Amino acid sequence: MQQSVESLVRLLESYRGRDKVIRTVCYGSQLVGGVLTQKAGADVSSKRLGKSLLLFSAQLSHCRTVLRLFDDLSMLAYSQSYGLGVSEEDAGVRWISVLTNVADQLYYPCEHIAWAADAELIKVKSDKWWLLSTVLWGTSLFLGILRSLRVLLLLRRKLKKHDWGGGSNRRSHLRRQIRGELLSILSSMADLGNAIHWMPPGFLWAGRFPSWLVGLLGTTSSLIGLIQMTTSSSELSDGAGPSSE
Repeated sequence: MQQSVESLVRLLESYRGRDKVIRTVCYGSQLVGGVLTQKAGADVSSKRLGKSLLLFSAQLSHCRTVLRLFDDLSMLAYSQSYGLGVSEEDAGVRWISVLTNVADQLYYPCEHIAWAADAELIKVKSDKWWLLSTVLWGTSLFLGILRSLRVLLLLRRKLKKHDWGGGSNRRSHLRRQIRGELLSILSSMADLGNAIHWMPPGFLWAGRFPSWLVGLLGTTSSLIGLIQMTTSSSELSDGAGPSSE
């Protein structure tokens, strides 16, 4: 119990960890709130609780929007360090990653302008800026899916080679990487479903998702993100053990 509490505290002390926890609670509240408000035969208290959870979810979403005001520099630093991806072995992975970085970099100022317009800090209409930020987010997710599919193909080729000859440690490492890419695809597909839902009506299934489905997709991707973060942290700590002895 004590170890679980300490792990949660360490997660909340980091910016990325706290954001993932807030995101999970945000979509989880929307999932439960949506179910309670749309459940047939629900009593008045249940519907009231559902509306409160939906309001709570909206506030957490706004909180994350405000916190992202300070993400531009970290994204810029990452984009500059990656550059044109000359260290990548595969050209397809390299150029998809570069395009993804461009979409992510442009996303932040568009969202900042939309937020500032809603807060009446600047005199512009926020609708087109929210739309542009959603398009960029969806583009980044789609490119991320393509990148993971390409990486998955390359990993499977490497795994086949090691099945004929190679150490068991290398094969298990490749299988872990494959599982990670599969989880990334599932997470991005769930988020892409929500991104399309928030597009203007008439575009695919835009505007057709009930609140609980938006919450379900968001909760799924958020939990996958938490799993990937905790798994990578544990692998780093496990890897540091033998080398420090």
